[in-house]
Amino acid sequence: MGYNIVEKILMNHLVVGEMKKGSEIGIRIDQTLTQDSTGTMAYLQFEALGVDKVKTKRSVAYIDHNMLQTGPENADDHAYIQTVTKKHGIYFSKPGNGICHQVHLERFGVPGQTLVGSDSHTPTAGGIGMIGIGAGGLDVAVAMGGGEYYIKTPKVVKVELKGVLNPWVTAKDIILELLRRLTVKGGVDTVFEYAGEGVKTLSVPDRATITNMGAELGATTSIFPSDETTLQFLKAQGREQDYTEIKADEDATYDEVVVIDLNQLEPQVACPHSPDNVVKVSELKGVKVNQITIGSCTNSSYVDMMKVAEILDGKTIHEDVSLVIGPGSKQVLNMLAANGALAKMIGAGARIIESGCGPCIGMGQAPANGAVSLRTINRNFEGRCGTATAGVYLVSPEVAAVSALTGYITDPREFGKAPEIEMPKEFLINDNLIVSPAEDGSKVEIVRGPNIKPFPKAEALKEKIEGKALIKVGDNITTDHIMPSNAKLLPFRSNIPYLSDYCLAPCNPEFPKRAKENGGGFIIGGSNYGQGSSREHAALAPLYLGIKAVLAKSFARIHMANLINNGIMPLVFNNAGDYDKIDEFDELVIENALAGVEEGKITVKNKTKNEEYPMNLVLSERQKEMILKGGLINTIKDK
Repeated sequence: MGYNIVEKILMNHLVVGEMKKGSEIGIRIDQTLTQDSTGTMAYLQFEALGVDKVKTKRSVAYIDHNMLQTGPENADDHAYIQTVTKKHGIYFSKPGNGICHQVHLERFGVPGQTLVGSDSHTPTAGGIGMIGIGAGGLDVAVAMGGGEYYIKTPKVVKVELKGVLNPWVTAKDIILELLRRLTVKGGVDTVFEYAGEGVKTLSVPDRATITNMGAELGATTSIFPSDETTLQFLKAQGREQDYTEIKADEDATYDEVVVIDLNQLEPQVACPHSPDNVVKVSELKGVKVNQITIGSCTNSSYVDMMKVAEILDGKTIHEDVSLVIGPGSKQVLNMLAANGALAKMIGAGARIIESGCGPCIGMGQAPANGAVSLRTINRNFEGRCGTATAGVYLVSPEVAAVSALTGYITDPREFGKAPEIEMPKEFLINDNLIVSPAEDGSKVEIVRGPNIKPFPKAEALKEKIEGKALIKVGDNITTDHIMPSNAKLLPFRSNIPYLSDYCLAPCNPEFPKRAKENGGGFIIGGSNYGQGSSREHAALAPLYLGIKAVLAKSFARIHMANLINNGIMPLVFNNAGDYDKIDEFDELVIENALAGVEEGKITVKNKTKNEEYPMNLVLSERQKEMILKGGLINTIKDK
């Protein structure tokens, strides 16, 4: 029996455990990446491990999130990251060099290798044939120190692409179709492996768009084969030596197979406020648009930008539309400037912003109250754009560009001939914004600004835990809800005490005050609690506020791992109906907590209502030890 791509790469990197579906394995990590929103905390944790130099083949720190410097906080954090990376053997991508996933694909990604990153869209690297996994900063710190990264052995779903995309239909429409079918909960503990005749029709950036938004499915990661298309991309980047062919065996088996007929796809759009709220663009004709942003790690490649430039060439955007374009990397921006495409965009009325995450994370370009914003990004959670009352629609660059001209959500097939842009045979290569680490790190002094505070640390688990149900929230609560990431708060990502005052504020502004007044307590959540960004702050802020456990119907993968890493118990209702029985301020108690962790079953007593709720705590032996000892750092230090 043959092997699929996922099995081949995981088996080649297996260090701990056995590859049985659902069982925990530890894999060797070849590369890591961080970005500045999560990176400061990751490097503080790396320092706490006491490792002099990273043990990976390549680790890169990117500055792409916190680029609005309205005060000294962001610049201080950047100085810390630049010096701590120089000291410890990590490459540093300066502000302006581009979005981490776009740049990593261009300059560092290697087929067949493993990558773990402190950003949930690290699976973008699957477009080049890597196993790229998003994780919390502490997991990345451990990987940089040479430790294994742990996941459940995933089920592997084959996504068979048949046929060829019609004009105006794009890679974005493929992943939106998958989200429409499977929903944001459809990929938990799953890797999506793409195959079929349609694969060869997709460029590496096309593939990366699809693997990027696989994160919205809740997937562990997604991956494409490494083939002739991959080789041509690496050649064009001057990195032919990094190429390895990787394909599934002809008799490879899969847990499930999903078939998408590319010939049948139409331009699609994800409506507010979820990436799986997908309909055909043709069903939304006449919806007036106020703002359009084109860019982000999903759709900011050279070909994406060139198509937009061709659509806008010689035309003028609608008078009621604000159009913002952010090329994904300095390489892309430089090439657009050199070939005149940038002038076409500017001439049409577009505003060009620097190569960074920007509007995608609510870092600038917040739309007006009640506005309709079309964006080529990957997430449209309520309020993420910076305006709680705005509606964000996720579309392809082509739909965005055409709609910018008409002022309405427009099916681009009505526009005429679709632009045809070929991948360049040679990219413009200039890595002068990438700083190499020092040969002798001992001579580097780390710069620490006043905004950098120590991260909170958990204590060993006690036999009895009690407290109030401080807040009760619904389904699909995102890490944006738990720890908001807007332009006002992002500069304080290295200051957990400050951030904690905003924890869960979008759900209830009183939550931080309640937690402090009651000495901590419990969070009650619905299904898919903690979906979205990998930000570890969504666990660190509750830890600082004294949260002892989160009771939920189910958890998103990365957030659950972050809670465990920080010694907070993620408890799952054995009976989903028990969720409805708990009210805010109910007095809850867990007795025999230590034995309950060992057994994987916890009983929560509601003293207010005189009820008991059986809870499941599904942990590996390694994770049980972390909960008992108060988190991963305590566990490592104890050893």
